[in-house]
Amino acid sequence: MQEQENKNIKYSLGELVKYFFYLGCTGFGGPVALVGYMFRDLVEKRKWFSEDDYKEGMALAQLSPGPMAAQLGIYLGYVHYGVFGATLTGIAFVLPSFIMVLVLGIAYKEYGGLNWMQSIFYGVGAAVIGIIAVTTYRLTTKTIGKIDRTTLQQNWLLWLLYSIGLLMTIITQREDILVFLVAGLLFMFVKAPPSWIKNGKTMSLFLFIPPIFWTTDSKTLWNIAWFFTKAGAFVFGSGLAIVPFLHSGVVQEFGWLNEKEFLDAVAVAMITPGPVVITVGFIGYLVGGVVGACVAALATFLPCYVLTVIPAPYFKKIAKNKSIKAFVDGITASVIGALTGAVAIIAYRTFVNAEGVVDFTAIGFAAATTLILTKYKKIQEPFIIVVAALLGFIIKSYLT
Repeated sequence: MQEQENKNIKYSLGELVKYFFYLGCTGFGGPVALVGYMFRDLVEKRKWFSEDDYKEGMALAQLSPGPMAAQLGIYLGYVHYGVFGATLTGIAFVLPSFIMVLVLGIAYKEYGGLNWMQSIFYGVGAAVIGIIAVTTYRLTTKTIGKIDRTTLQQNWLLWLLYSIGLLMTIITQREDILVFLVAGLLFMFVKAPPSWIKNGKTMSLFLFIPPIFWTTDSKTLWNIAWFFTKAGAFVFGSGLAIVPFLHSGVVQEFGWLNEKEFLDAVAVAMITPGPVVITVGFIGYLVGGVVGACVAALATFLPCYVLTVIPAPYFKKIAKNKSIKAFVDGITASVIGALTGAVAIIAYRTFVNAEGVVDFTAIGFAAATTLILTKYKKIQEPFIIVVAALLGFIIKSYLT
């Protein structure tokens, strides 16, 4: 029914699923890069979605807990193909990286440690900084406007909200949903005040609470299921925002992993494509084998799926309202500012170690990546990642 109502769809469901499977296989850089790829590929190049569709998905992803990139992908799958489309795109996006971390988990247990992997990550991590810097810049200029005097004057409030989101992320080292909500409300009140303000009526708020995950006879599997459901249902913020929550439970509360194993799990998430949150599959495998990996991944992503699909039809309908559209635009400006702030944080942590020593080689990797992507637009990110991985391995294994 959903498909019949959209006569002007420029793509098939199969093509969309194929794209998200490809992105799941090759999309390095975490949520900042992934949402940038989606905008570039699906809005700018293929024109399968409008900018409004994209902004609505970004807003909903930020207002809900869970991994932002996965939620945006699920929402885009819903736009033209409903729940079935959302389900297929979500699976296609997450499955490749889940299989990768599962294989790496098996190798980790068999051979012990990830020194060789960390050598590869040295090059990949630095190159990723360049990738996410370029994609964030493009996302900023396309959704808010070019950085020139005229645009700054016309969209001064959006740029202000963008700057607030950026600074708050850098200062607090996290993404705060309250900042996004305030940004959306402020822009809405200034640009398109809703009728309920003029009429003195109150506005209703809806709270979606995910269902409790299933139980099992195995105490360990139950603990995995419940803990990772909470991780997926109640942790706001993209990318590595979930790491502190995972650390408190996996290392401190349950003692499933030690500090080194946990850091290795985070490293696995960073050097594999797809959503960073897929590290839960690696952790689940170390704790409970293949079944543990499946339970952990499903428990983490199910709330994300539910909290996207349930409000999507209502959100899609009300998003056409001028006031709601202004609300979404305000949130989007703040979110992209926060993503830019996240780039700065990740870059600092990559280029400066705990002792304050600057790694100029890593800066060189990032600068070269930025230059290549800016000057030679036909070169694809996966090629750069492979080259960076090889160079990083050589430098760390043989030259240092």
